[in-house]
Amino acid sequence: MYNKGLFSDWVPKPVQLLMMVLLLIVVMPLGGVYTGNISFMVGGTGVMQEYFLWANYATTIGMGACMPVVLRMKMRFKVRDKLVILLVLLGALSYFNATTFEPMVIVMTSLVIGFLKMMITIELFLPLMAMLGGRGIFYGVFYTFVLILNQVSAYYAVEVSILYNFQQFFILAAVLCFVLALLCWILMHDKYFALKVPLHYIDWLSVILFVSTFMFSAYVFSFGKQQDWLNSKNIINASIAAFVSFALLAIRQLTLKRPYISFHIFTKSNVLNGLFMLLWLGMFLGTTSLQNIYSVGVLGYDQLTNAKLNVMMTPGLFLAGVIAVFWFKKERPLKMFIFSGFASMTAYAIIMYFSMVLEFNYENWYLPMFLKGYGMCSLFISVWYYTLDKLELNEMLAAIGLVLVWRTFLAVGFFSALFSWFQYQFQIVSLGDLAVYMDGMTITPQTVAINMKTIQLNAIISANKKIFGYIIVAGFGVMLYVITHHFGKRTEYLRVIRILNGKSVIARRRARERKKLEEDLKGATGPAL
Repeated sequence: MYNKGLFSDWVPKPVQLLMMVLLLIVVMPLGGVYTGNISFMVGGTGVMQEYFLWANYATTIGMGACMPVVLRMKMRFKVRDKLVILLVLLGALSYFNATTFEPMVIVMTSLVIGFLKMMITIELFLPLMAMLGGRGIFYGVFYTFVLILNQVSAYYAVEVSILYNFQQFFILAAVLCFVLALLCWILMHDKYFALKVPLHYIDWLSVILFVSTFMFSAYVFSFGKQQDWLNSKNIINASIAAFVSFALLAIRQLTLKRPYISFHIFTKSNVLNGLFMLLWLGMFLGTTSLQNIYSVGVLGYDQLTNAKLNVMMTPGLFLAGVIAVFWFKKERPLKMFIFSGFASMTAYAIIMYFSMVLEFNYENWYLPMFLKGYGMCSLFISVWYYTLDKLELNEMLAAIGLVLVWRTFLAVGFFSALFSWFQYQFQIVSLGDLAVYMDGMTITPQTVAINMKTIQLNAIISANKKIFGYIIVAGFGVMLYVITHHFGKRTEYLRVIRILNGKSVIARRRARERKKLEEDLKGATGPAL
């Protein structure tokens, strides 16, 4: 007997909804590391922060690796057994991260945490989507909730780390996982979702190749600056290993009867254009590293104050979610919603460009962070919806892992690494330019130490402003692309062309049709006469 729900029949509906919300609150922010307390982990373990950046990427890679097999996992096991075991494993892995001082253990557990938590979240997606009435409205509510949750959890991770230590937040997450496992054992039914399917159809070698491809890439993005990029043999070897792994993964999919990943959807126009827009979304999200350099390195904020900046995005995130729900209810075209998201991100970059000064007030953060929050949430919802629109379920599941890794890891990781490299290079150029004024008349030997700090801060500000300037130019280019893209409605594009060309297009087409009709009539009436 099958049951497509999650809970036993005796559980009241409000309790079911409360349990799903609790699962989302605990599982969605769960990871091997939390970006807010990376500095505390560096101080507590004595390990370079690059390892924890690598672990942060590993969680996303694990989620992407799980996506192609998640439906088969869902139909193979009973929902209660699966969720209880997964929550216990997630709690155990969180406890390992709290007690270990080995960075590679944290990296590996982060990868497994991402893989396991995706199996839980897919169980929650289907009933929530049915309750909210459609994929578009579900995205509007779900992404808003998750993005706000991530900002709040990152803030409390920092606060707990300050009050106690970074291990305590991992232990708290582990305890919550164990409590939820007990509740799931009590409240959930012990039936299968559908016909039980075997697991031996999963090609685990493809899973390993997928993981190795992006883990090597994550190593390059994380350690590139620390090891001076291509001047390091480790970076070169990791880059080659990532390329070879991806080539083997692609070749293997051609030989499998049931491929782990399908590359067929990447021939579709909406998928390619969606990936292009997700790339530029990654550019804007990569500005977080520049923002942190400015807020911590220049303005001197502590980690808790810096975490509050991300919480300031909450009103923008909420507004974008509300607009998305009404937008999809009215079934409006996505063009202007996507345009508003990129326009908001570009406006954020413009404000940050003109705000890069030593005297920046804390209250001045409200507007740029509101715009960043609105742009992030609106683009997560709209571009993701457009990218996966009109795809069959099997097609989507076979490629969504690559799309997820592209959106959350590759695009953001690439631009974060690129900005880090440019920031260092532009600092050197700025210091060289400022050295023109460092002579005995302006800076005496007695005051050189005091002025060197100001010169260094101005070099950082100059480098950040230059990068934001390039981001603004790219932002206007993306906005131009969005406003001219058809988004699947080529009739609007043709209407614009007709308006620009007058009646010439219509007139020529009608003339050809009339001429053909006249010739057909002549051919038909000639023998009759």
